[in-house]
Amino acid sequence: MLSRLSLSQRSAKFRIERSGTIEMSRIAFIFPGQGSQYVGMGKDFYDTYEEAKSVYQLAGEVSGLDMEALCFTENDKINITEYTQIAMLATEVAILKVLESKGVSAEVTAGLSLGEYGALAAADVMDLKDLFYIIRKRGIFMQEEYPVGGAMTAVLGLDSDKIEEICRQTEGIVSIANYNCPGQIVITGEEAAVTKASEALSEAGAKRCVPLKVSGPFHSELLRGAGEKLEKELIGIKLRKPAIPYISNLDALDVTEAAPIKTLLKGQVSNSVCWQQSVEKMIADGIDTFIEIGPGKTLSGFMRKINKDVKCMNIDKLEDLDKVLEVLKGKED
Repeated sequence: MLSRLSLSQRSAKFRIERSGTIEMSRIAFIFPGQGSQYVGMGKDFYDTYEEAKSVYQLAGEVSGLDMEALCFTENDKINITEYTQIAMLATEVAILKVLESKGVSAEVTAGLSLGEYGALAAADVMDLKDLFYIIRKRGIFMQEEYPVGGAMTAVLGLDSDKIEEICRQTEGIVSIANYNCPGQIVITGEEAAVTKASEALSEAGAKRCVPLKVSGPFHSELLRGAGEKLEKELIGIKLRKPAIPYISNLDALDVTEAAPIKTLLKGQVSNSVCWQQSVEKMIADGIDTFIEIGPGKTLSGFMRKINKDVKCMNIDKLEDLDKVLEVLKGKED
């Protein structure tokens, strides 16, 4: 069952073990999705920390891929969905494990699209070998399900109700893929339908409609078959009760038990990502500090548009880790 238990009813924990308990902060770990990947991501962590290196090695063993070549050397595969997903997840988990080794913990976690699997790692709901196996399958299924004729477009400066209305009125298959933040929503579906909807949205007052360079109509009903294939793969995966709650993309609710996770992951492939709603829920429940773990600063950018009153830090490179640790230590002083 999905739990509506308020995070404020749980103890807020966030500490640096070596220096003792510090000022109580309400911390969330958040993880980005596809689009922020780049060649060289995570290499400084790989070179510096055994915790990170072992994560990439495990991902390689499970997938049969050369993760070092995929993530650290110039190649075309890193932007192809079936490879992007495991590369991104390995990098997110590698950074997560280093952060955890520093004694930093979170009260809740969430991730955008692919990033939800980073949140699963933070919540320790399955063994990492199973997590990498599933994400490799997910990437392949999503790549193969609708390889030609799909599209995604970011709609800027128009409210969600109007976008939903125009999508419903447009002939063909087009719907909202991502509720990213106020003023930025992504639509997805058949290429022709997305083009028609974009024209109507521009006429309705959207500031811009920006086609995205993607290899499929992600989070669209066109990928329902990929979700069904993923469901079959999940049958043999053993899940644990989340060590900390994570927020589901599908409905922006806490997940506190193992039972609904497989169904949620199946549905996430072909339904809207409720990212803005997820962040708003965490803030309403008392979270005041967000740490974005993974390549880029995409979620930090969204956060500034969702709520400027909370603190959001990102960890992409080693110097980012140092800055985050300094800020956290500063709370102790």
